[in-house]
Amino acid sequence: MKGAISDFIEKYYLHFNAAALVDAAKGYEQQLQKGTKMMVTLAGAMSTAELGKIFAEMIRKDKVQIISCTGANLEEDLMNLVAHSHYKRVPHYRDLTPKEEWELLEKGLNRVTDTCIPEEEAFRRLQKHIYKIWKEADEKGERYFPHEYMYKLLLSGVLEEYYEIDLKDSWMYAAAEKNLPIVVPGWEDSTMGNIFASYVIKGELKADTVKSGIEYMAYLADWYTKNSGKGVGFFQIGGGIAGDFPICVVPMLYQDMEMHDVPFWSYFCQISDSTTSYGSYSGAVPNEKITWGKLDIDTPKFIIESDATIVAPLIFAYLLDM
Repeated sequence: MKGAISDFIEKYYLHFNAAALVDAAKGYEQQLQKGTKMMVTLAGAMSTAELGKIFAEMIRKDKVQIISCTGANLEEDLMNLVAHSHYKRVPHYRDLTPKEEWELLEKGLNRVTDTCIPEEEAFRRLQKHIYKIWKEADEKGERYFPHEYMYKLLLSGVLEEYYEIDLKDSWMYAAAEKNLPIVVPGWEDSTMGNIFASYVIKGELKADTVKSGIEYMAYLADWYTKNSGKGVGFFQIGGGIAGDFPICVVPMLYQDMEMHDVPFWSYFCQISDSTTSYGSYSGAVPNEKITWGKLDIDTPKFIIESDATIVAPLIFAYLLDM
């Protein structure tokens, strides 16, 4: 039984990008009904956009089996969890002068479009606790992936005193409870990645205490070969490395590992406001991926050229029968 939101979009979202939204949602649902496992990739600052309010429920309801995300999305869900009341909204961000931007910096407010993340309450609060976990692993000669360190941090309970939102709205906590597989390509390009690098440069931690991107690809290859029996669907929110990195696992296994029985991705949808242009991967239409051995001729393919902060919650609401 579909809920009011689902009924609304089925009744009124009939053409153009609106129709593509409904088709993609129904296609996703059909994949789940066939037993297909689904990957969701998170680009940009979807955690700061508070996607966790609905994405956490997608995880709890087993609508997603593996995630690929930027290091920013990995950490910013936790930052929102522990520092939400200290965030500052700047609705008039388009009108800010360079001087006003500098004043935000001096106040320790790092802007993401209309939302400023507070450095002291968010970045440094996490840094204090994650460093202890890194250091303990470093001293024991243990090595973990970036998301595994974040899971340890969350499940240890040391952040509980700081919680400022309902825990059910944290997608990272929902993922940690299930020990959901996560791939975080280019983790170094994140605040926690930069902080870890600073400790390496200072000689306080060893670089290989955090597992690398190459190891993430090997981890994903192992997961894909074990879980693609009934197919794996690819739901890409935004562009960038969060999507580019994991989709390559299929041609890598087929062409470089010569595993010729590896199935293509069984479903592909990208929500993007990047228009098709010369050489733009994020703006490339799905058919281009056929030539790279990522998608098959018959793979259901959808592209929704719109704002992911609007589209993704609606698709998730449809899948959750809201």
